[in-house]
Amino acid sequence: MDLAYIPSPSTGVIHLGPIPLRGYAFCIIIGVFVAVWLGNKRWIARGGRSGTVADIAVWAVPFGLVGGRLYHVITDYQLYFGEGRDWVDAFKIWEGGLGIWGAIALGAVGAWIGCRRRGIPLPAWADALAPGIALAQALGRWGNWFNQELYGRATDLPWALEISEGPNRVAGTYHPTFLYESLWCVGVALLVIWADRRFRLGHGRAFALYVAAYCAGRGWIEYMRVDDAHHILGVRLNVWTAIVVFVLAVAYFVLSAKFRPGRELVVEPNAGADADAKPADTDTTAEAEDIKAVVAAAKAASAAKSSAVKGGAAKLEKAAPAGRADAAPADAAPAEAKTPAEAKAPAEAEAEEADGSAEAKKA
Repeated sequence: MDLAYIPSPSTGVIHLGPIPLRGYAFCIIIGVFVAVWLGNKRWIARGGRSGTVADIAVWAVPFGLVGGRLYHVITDYQLYFGEGRDWVDAFKIWEGGLGIWGAIALGAVGAWIGCRRRGIPLPAWADALAPGIALAQALGRWGNWFNQELYGRATDLPWALEISEGPNRVAGTYHPTFLYESLWCVGVALLVIWADRRFRLGHGRAFALYVAAYCAGRGWIEYMRVDDAHHILGVRLNVWTAIVVFVLAVAYFVLSAKFRPGRELVVEPNAGADADAKPADTDTTAEAEDIKAVVAAAKAASAAKSSAVKGGAAKLEKAAPAGRADAAPADAAPAEAKTPAEAKAPAEAEAEEADGSAEAKKA
């Protein structure tokens, strides 16, 4: 009975005239573009400028490629400097052989140079790029499928990977460890995105979470592989590397949360001048703007009230007669008002008295 399996490509390169198009290289290039695209969106959401991630990636990617190749050549030196080997093959990166540990380490050096030139904190940039790096790894692992390399132990599972006869490999069906790691990296990317939104990770903690989660998966996947590797105490070198890096990432995560809680409020100087930029912390920025507006309104109201009081006093001083001697004292009692009848009585009495005097003279 034929087993179900995942077929491997018959060749990892297609020739377009004299130009070779290699599947391994395409996977890496597509991964880089995806990482920069997603990193740019996350950087803008944190308050940075559009294009900054790509500018720094110009430094990080070449450093990362060199670092990844160096790690592979150093840890598998027998493949290039052993008896019957050609050391020139160490430069043939398209044939496979990139160590993620060296790529991240030296890539971080390149990113630090780029961030320093832009006045940007490296941890904030790394946080924005973390899930994109995981997706880039997920895509890059398919380059191993094109090259028929880095597979696991023999198996007859329905998803077994078919490997054809070739240099340093035996035909058969094996665990597709490249697929396991690819799917694991997709899960890591989703984990980092969720945790970053849920807990507002900052100061490099999103990147540390990515590193720790990746190492947790790389440990058991590496244990399944059957390709040649150096061993320490019976354990593959990359398993030890994953353990050490995992511990360091967790330690950084815990210490960073203790000494630098929260997230950066400003990730890129003068980012507000860019129309595409968004506030690094929308809630905090909005509250700060509201407080400023309230304080400004209060100051304006106070100034207007003070001006009105001073203006009213000045008008009263101009309207009052200067130097009046007979001005009524402020505490003088008001004159008693009289009714019309009371005011008429004295006038009638005077008229009657006048009439009487006239009659007396006539007599």
